[in-house]
Amino acid sequence: MKLLVAALEIELDAFPDHIPGYERLVTGAGKLKAAFELTRALTSGNFTEIVIVGTAGSIDPEAASGVHEIAHAIQHDVYDLQGTRGSHLALDQTVSTGRPGVTIATGDFFVQDADEVAEIRALGAILVDMETFAYIWVAQRMGIPVRAARAVSDSASDGAILTFRERVALCSAELWEWFQAECLTA
Repeated sequence: MKLLVAALEIELDAFPDHIPGYERLVTGAGKLKAAFELTRALTSGNFTEIVIVGTAGSIDPEAASGVHEIAHAIQHDVYDLQGTRGSHLALDQTVSTGRPGVTIATGDFFVQDADEVAEIRALGAILVDMETFAYIWVAQRMGIPVRAARAVSDSASDGAILTFRERVALCSAELWEWFQAECLTA
């Protein structure tokens, strides 16, 4: 059995309620909820792969739309003792899916400020979200292969939260198309 994971129920609106071979998990937004709910699901089930879908803000004009598979995730809202952004005191700086794709920066707030985008972009990410780092980190510790795909919902700039609300249904449809092509044909 594989586990299909999203943070928000609305990110799965375009998906059927039942997909053969998959169990569905909605964790809630943010790193703590993501880590807790995914860990709880993995300890109570026998899963061979985790497939993460959801939305993300774009912080790079070349990733302004579409679905992007994630290769690496970093945390943009942590600092080490020297004050280096993106470097945690006790966690890996980067986690990887082992698949080709882009880098996403995860943090526990909705990015919608141009100055914040510039600082996060300097870390090497092109997308931002609130869960991917936690999902990949848990999957690695549990020894379960993971794939992650994010559909661009907004430009992570001023007013992004309004764009997100309007675009999330379209993103869900894009993710369902990606899922069918990438996960159901394999």
